[in-house]
Amino acid sequence: MPSEPTLLAFDTSAAHCAAALFCDGGVVATRVDEMARGQAEHLMPMLEDFMSENGKSWSDLTRLGVGTGPGNFTGIRISVSAARGLALGLGIPAIGVSTLKALHHIHPRETVAVAAPREMIYAQDPGGAPTLIALTEAPNAVFAHDPSAMIAALAEVAAEADAANAERPKPLYIKPADAAPARDTAPVILP
Repeated sequence: MPSEPTLLAFDTSAAHCAAALFCDGGVVATRVDEMARGQAEHLMPMLEDFMSENGKSWSDLTRLGVGTGPGNFTGIRISVSAARGLALGLGIPAIGVSTLKALHHIHPRETVAVAAPREMIYAQDPGGAPTLIALTEAPNAVFAHDPSAMIAALAEVAAEADAANAERPKPLYIKPADAAPARDTAPVILP
């Protein structure tokens, strides 16, 4: 049986930078820095400090876990790109975990949800696929209220994953982008 991973999990899909350290079979530390903006500049120094505070370095890691959303479009892309770059540089696997899957880890028999714009939610029933629905369609849905518990759950899910067969993490997009391509022909800059 393979040994337990030493895993760093992180997420920037909401108004925070969150991290968890999983080693010796469980989550040993979490950190959540609440912030509405600035995750891109904050993430890497925060991770470095967090690992140092817990006696770990990048070379100790055998796996990464990363939040893939749904959530803030830019935030998701920040953490996913950081995880993919770190995994490549460190030569270790990165496991993408959706917020909904982490929430199901805590509440396995409930419909779970993440707030979406315009009175909508991203919801997922146990065993179902994530979907975008009106808030009123899932009145008993369970939402994530504790970022520390969520990042711990994300780390646990990533630690349990089959790293040998995991795809590279990618953002979870449940609905198409709100932006549309330009209708006008792009100007010719060089003839």
